[in-house]
Amino acid sequence: MNGLDLLGPQQRGLYIGGAWREAEGGRRLDVIDPADGSVLTDVADASIGDAVEALDAAVEAQASWARTAPRERGEILRTAFGLITERADEFAHLMSLEMGKTVAEARGEVGYGAEFFRWYSEEAVRIHGRWMQAPAGGSRLLTIKKPVGPCLFITPWNFPLAMGTRKIGPAIAAGCTMVVKPASQTPLTMLALAALLEEAGLPAGVLNVVTTSHTGEFSQALQGDDRLRKVSFTGSTGVGKVLVRQSADQLQRLSMELGGNAPFLVFEDADVDAAVDGAMIAKMRNMGEACTAANRFLVHSSVAGEFADKLGKRMGSLTVGRGQTDGVDVGPLIDEKAVESVGRLVTDAIHDGARVVVGGEAPGGPGYFFPPTVLLDVPADSEINVQEIFGPVAPITTFESEEDAVRLANDTEYGLASYVYTRDLARTIRMAESLEFGMVGINSGLISNPAAPFGGVKSSGFGREGGFEGIEEYLETTYVALPAG
Repeated sequence: MNGLDLLGPQQRGLYIGGAWREAEGGRRLDVIDPADGSVLTDVADASIGDAVEALDAAVEAQASWARTAPRERGEILRTAFGLITERADEFAHLMSLEMGKTVAEARGEVGYGAEFFRWYSEEAVRIHGRWMQAPAGGSRLLTIKKPVGPCLFITPWNFPLAMGTRKIGPAIAAGCTMVVKPASQTPLTMLALAALLEEAGLPAGVLNVVTTSHTGEFSQALQGDDRLRKVSFTGSTGVGKVLVRQSADQLQRLSMELGGNAPFLVFEDADVDAAVDGAMIAKMRNMGEACTAANRFLVHSSVAGEFADKLGKRMGSLTVGRGQTDGVDVGPLIDEKAVESVGRLVTDAIHDGARVVVGGEAPGGPGYFFPPTVLLDVPADSEINVQEIFGPVAPITTFESEEDAVRLANDTEYGLASYVYTRDLARTIRMAESLEFGMVGINSGLISNPAAPFGGVKSSGFGREGGFEGIEEYLETTYVALPAG
């Protein structure tokens, strides 16, 4: 099976106003296979003029789309959910080719990503305001919800489907039109999704997909246009800060899902085997290339040796290779720069006194691979505990008390995800209340769920995606004052 079959030659262009077209000047952008560095295919490389035309299409479609019945919007999403589910294998192979993750893991993303369409197909008909009598009497208070308007979505390379559906689903449900700019490393899945939504009956102009290698100029041009009313971005904190600054002149609504530095706390009373199981999920999902990935393993000194030994054996047993190959557990990282970054962090940690339990060094040769790695006795102030690793490396730092654990966990500018393993119910409540993170997983290494609000605090951004809260990001509130009689 070849996932590229989801896309015809025309569908590797720009999708604007319901039509597939070439970029201005016919420019093209290569898509690289991270397993060997070869060129998979190419896609259109849009100009700023192309970007503006995409926004033109979204603006033109906004009024009619906002008037579309909620049930109709929901049925389009439900149809799209069914089509993605039917073509799960094709989407999985396409993602594996352009991003590197194993086909098995990509299938998991397809299921997760599709669920956002099913969830918001159900939420589309549950948008409501309120009606009440004014406390002083004499009038009535009415609130109604309206779509924010044309949106810009900038999606990352690590989850090419799910990070798109998590934004597109609530926008469609709320009645917003959009321009989507997928990551230049992984544009193919989003183009395939655009073709699928067209098949599902989404009207022309509601969704516009523009692939480009000029992300900075692209976002600056669209954010400078007062017709754009909302920006949702998933990516690095540095880029997120730029987008926030650019939004100021037009006072655009923002959702920022940015970097993470997730602590994984293992207390002395934890079930160590269960903690290792959870660590494998929280660390190795997507080869560690996830903002929710466990980044710092904070383990009580009394169980650190046992935890490191068991985690090392599990990590060391994983097979590294091309994601489409049977029996492979860990695919390549996204590019050579990623391998160099992970390698530098590991080398620096060893220099700081960390001990290698397993892995530790890139194999070289073709492709962008790094072996699953466990480090023990990592100093708390080592750079690997400060920076987001974005790779299959588990650095273990020990602690002695609950207070020490909380201090170490919160000692970061980020605040997205955190994980806690303990059998003490009272402690779980204390952890949920004291950890400065938007999400806390208790005795679980997998916390993402389309029915739950996803997002962080501090330098991990603001706004929520998923759950009941996710659709509110795409709605404005109008208050209407009515006389009593």
